[in-house]
Amino acid sequence: MTDIQSEAESISQDEPQHEYHAQHENHIIAERREKLAEWRLSGRAYPNDFRRVDVADKLRELHGDKDAEMLEATTVAVSVAGRIMLKRLMGKASFVTLQDLSGRIQLYISRDAVGEAVYNDFKHWDIGDIVGASGSLMKTRTGELSVKVGEIRLLSKSLRPLPDKFHGLTDVELKYRRRYVDLVMNDETRFVFARRSRIIQSMREYMCGHGFMEVETPMLQPIPGGAAAKPFVTRHNALDMDLYLRIAPELYLKRLVVGGYEKVFEVNRNFRNEGLSTRHNPEFTMMEFYEAYADYKSLMDFTEGLLRHAARAALNTETFIYQEREIDFSKAFSRMTILEAILKFHPEFTGQQLNNPEWLMTKIQEFGETVKPGGVGSLQLQLFEASAEGRLWEPTFIMDYPVEVSPLARASDTNPEVAERFELFIAGREIANGFSELNDPEDQAARFMAQARAKDKGEEEAMYFDADYIRALEYGLPPTGGCGIGIDRLVMLLTDSPAIRDVILFPQMRAE
Repeated sequence: MTDIQSEAESISQDEPQHEYHAQHENHIIAERREKLAEWRLSGRAYPNDFRRVDVADKLRELHGDKDAEMLEATTVAVSVAGRIMLKRLMGKASFVTLQDLSGRIQLYISRDAVGEAVYNDFKHWDIGDIVGASGSLMKTRTGELSVKVGEIRLLSKSLRPLPDKFHGLTDVELKYRRRYVDLVMNDETRFVFARRSRIIQSMREYMCGHGFMEVETPMLQPIPGGAAAKPFVTRHNALDMDLYLRIAPELYLKRLVVGGYEKVFEVNRNFRNEGLSTRHNPEFTMMEFYEAYADYKSLMDFTEGLLRHAARAALNTETFIYQEREIDFSKAFSRMTILEAILKFHPEFTGQQLNNPEWLMTKIQEFGETVKPGGVGSLQLQLFEASAEGRLWEPTFIMDYPVEVSPLARASDTNPEVAERFELFIAGREIANGFSELNDPEDQAARFMAQARAKDKGEEEAMYFDADYIRALEYGLPPTGGCGIGIDRLVMLLTDSPAIRDVILFPQMRAE
């Protein structure tokens, strides 16, 4: 082994990444580029004719309980490929830890088995290189299932050193910016995103199992609608018009219900031009679903069952720990109104105070929040958000929102100031938002007009007037219930992740 190679492997394996000196890393990269240049001269660089047959976890599942004698007698031929994560050179034989999509497996490489020329080449390969190997299964003296290599090839050269194998990629910002390295080094990160995939798949299965059809609606929209949010705007040159990245798919999904698709859902990407936080990313994933002849109460029942199913699929249990506190999905989710929630955490308040606009504004400011213009209902909601929302740990549906902040929801027959709407809170965060849909075209047009007036007065998040959606309602929308579930926040819960960027593969970041 050359001195340069020895130093390179020492740095790549034994020093944490934050202690790298630029000259060390540049030295390693230069040395590896020299190896790549030599490889190119051989005419064998970056081949694409190796076909993997086996993966680590499946081999362990099928053969892990067999002893050395049984494996030697049966000669189980295998073909594996992956990234070199550890090398131990020991003269005429060496060991490699290989990592593939499923896990890790050990390779035993001897000069006699692969030939002197290949073995000499192998000794100069680096941690991070991607290789393919064929051979047979064996057990080492310590009982570790391994591949006794008969053929091994370098498939892809790693020019940059991986972080320290003991500490992984520990710099939080680098974890997000270089997710590809984070995934290589950190088992926990791979676990989170594998679980995310299972969660979303389980939700799709639940929806389809209950008769819903999955659909796709436009991401580029001439009028952004379906939520109160500031959109991203872009320009379509051929049409010579502005288009908006969708803030929600709601109005298109309800158009489909008008068209006769009475149970639809979409796992969708939304885009909102808002700040970054532990709970917010400008690009995020939701699932929205709509069902004809349903209302907000039946949707609460359905949403509860859906989340319980997702928890079982991801965790094999309905009770789990999030940030060192238990959350129990096995019990019926609590249900209370905005005022009931405020009074639960602040029994010193009175009903008379909660209906006094001046008192509400003063109290909101005492909780450190800026008062937004609005009527009594809006002020009550602002006080709830400031004083109670963050304390709702166990799953809780908050019901009966003010109509003035629910422009797409149906008003209650018993109280026209209140909408048939709920939001689901878990661990102090909103997870879902649903309501009985407003299907009266004249009422909806009036509410759109009110939103348009608010936008003219400078309220950036107010909705646009969507004339085509009103036209669709005029053809007739049956009584309908709809709900949106925040996938990213649900995954945070079910993976015990404190920040939304932990569950988004490539979160939005400031420029380096």
